[in-house]
Amino acid sequence: MAARRKEKSIRRTTKGKGANYRPTKSGAGMTKKGVAAHRRANPGSKLKTAVTGKVKKGSKAAKRRKSYCARSKGRTGERGKAARRRWKC
Repeated sequence: MAARRKEKSIRRTTKGKGANYRPTKSGAGMTKKGVAAHRRANPGSKLKTAVTGKVKKGSKAAKRRKSYCARSKGRTGERGKAARRRWKC
């Protein structure tokens, strides 16, 4: 019988030194540090931070943004709306 590895979940904190998520006022979503923590806990993960800057039309980043905006269209909560604003949807 193979031993199961206990999955480590990252704390969803928005305040203090170990903040992995942005507060709602600054756009919600994960921070760079939070994404790094997630990738350490989940090897092989392709999670990335939000596309927030100006991007060239048709580029990979522009396609990621378009995809995220399409997926998150129905978000009505405060954090969902803040994240969509951050992504410039």
